[in-house]
Amino acid sequence: MAKAKAPRRTLDSYTVKPINKTVKPGDCVLMRPSDPSKPSYVAKIERIESDGRGPNVRVRVRWYYRPEESIGGRRQFHGSKEVFLSDHYDTQSADTIEGKCMVHSFKNYTKLDAVGNDDFFCRFEYNSSTGAFNPDRVAVYCKCEMPYNPDDLMVQCEGCSD
Repeated sequence: MAKAKAPRRTLDSYTVKPINKTVKPGDCVLMRPSDPSKPSYVAKIERIESDGRGPNVRVRVRWYYRPEESIGGRRQFHGSKEVFLSDHYDTQSADTIEGKCMVHSFKNYTKLDAVGNDDFFCRFEYNSSTGAFNPDRVAVYCKCEMPYNPDDLMVQCEGCSD
């Protein structure tokens, strides 16, 4: 006869031992990739569960994609710290959490006095199966008609004062 599965318990928070940080649903975290040469993955914690039998804690996450991970790849206007909130959900061991991070709105990111290693911004949601973005357009600026890249210095336009 097969062993009955231990009931899962939903946790309000979890302290990640190696980094001594407490995470909770809604927090954004850096997740260890299987390939150590790749950058950490960025995810938003949706739920934290324990299997009730011991230290096996799992997190249900919603992934952020980097531009190079999306269909179409990185474009000139994508910022170096830009990520897209995807429709891709997954369950991972809480042991793969490397640290906490902040994913700001585009507007709030452009107002930061200093951008840290753990600061990112998101201005699009991304459908991982179709490659579609929401919104499907972004405001363009002046004659170049390129969306604003916060990594590039933007000089005020003499014509429109933008």
